[in-house]
Amino acid sequence: MPDHPASPADRPQSTTPMVRFDRVSKRFGDFTAVDNVSLDIARGEFFALLGPSGCGKTTLLRMLAGFETPDEGDIRLDNESMLGVPPYERPVNMMFQSYALFPHLTVAGNIAFGLRQEGWARSDIDKRVAQMLVLVKLEQFGHRKPHQLSGGQRQRVAIARALAKSPKVFLLDEPLGALDKKLRDETQFELMALQQRLGLTFVIVTHDQEEAMTMAGRLGVMHAGKLVQVGTPAEIYEDPKTRWVAEFIGEVNLFEGNISGHQGDLASVDTRAGRLVVTRKDGFDDGQTVSVAVRPEKIEIAREPVAGALNMLHGTVVDIGYLGDLSVYKLRDQHGLMVKASVANKDRRASGLLHRGDEAWLTFAPDAAVMVRD
Repeated sequence: MPDHPASPADRPQSTTPMVRFDRVSKRFGDFTAVDNVSLDIARGEFFALLGPSGCGKTTLLRMLAGFETPDEGDIRLDNESMLGVPPYERPVNMMFQSYALFPHLTVAGNIAFGLRQEGWARSDIDKRVAQMLVLVKLEQFGHRKPHQLSGGQRQRVAIARALAKSPKVFLLDEPLGALDKKLRDETQFELMALQQRLGLTFVIVTHDQEEAMTMAGRLGVMHAGKLVQVGTPAEIYEDPKTRWVAEFIGEVNLFEGNISGHQGDLASVDTRAGRLVVTRKDGFDDGQTVSVAVRPEKIEIAREPVAGALNMLHGTVVDIGYLGDLSVYKLRDQHGLMVKASVANKDRRASGLLHRGDEAWLTFAPDAAVMVRD
């Protein structure tokens, strides 16, 4: 697979939807798995559906694949409605978390299986299988059986088999869940490079935030059957629209309060931690109840008060987590609130760091925080 793929957000995207969910709902008895979801996915886009277990993301993917039928709404693929179209007639292919390889077939046999089912000529099958083996860097493994491969190699076979029929859309359901962390990290970039090389539309379902934010150009965050926010990884991380999204994506400190006033581009929010000054956002009015969300890496830690800081909390270090590249400090502020701050470990000797029981002053700029609704 090619090395050094471009960042997903930097890749040119067509604005023509390859996939369109139009007010789609799906119920299982009294349980609503997908609730009135509308979403466009562009041609050639790497899109991730992200959310916790039971949020509806896999059901949405299975409806696109044809394994489930929507109770309401329409699903269009390349501007054609998929309602009533069986899975085997849809120009999509899906790779499952289990890979579902046939243990009695060789690697080449697994890749060729779908082509044989469609009645391809033997010479065309052999040529296509050879192309797929080169694509996933398994040229020397065509004669092996799945049990003779590593987990990462089995995953590549599953990818090759799914792509052999040249689908318009490639669907991936938790594809990296069975891999260890190092291999998972490597495979993320391999999938990005593969998608870029082929120019296909990839739709991945995952509950892993890091996985989704690394690979996808855009994310759709789902919660309780609803699509609660769609955007680039940076947009969703830096500007979450709700408290739930802020808490689900990464680490965050939340200070509940009421907007007490504003001046120019700044708003004042009265919280238990005191009055905080944050950048104003459209749609938020004085007197409104909000939460102020601040990521730990946006907070500065000092041993002394910082003159002129608009947002400053005084706290005591109660716990420290050393993660190699950074240290995470958990502090209790003067009002009893717990606050997390993270600091990059630039000095390998970690000199001058705070210790448990030390006093510290926490500061953050107004534009480091964002107001969110519940």
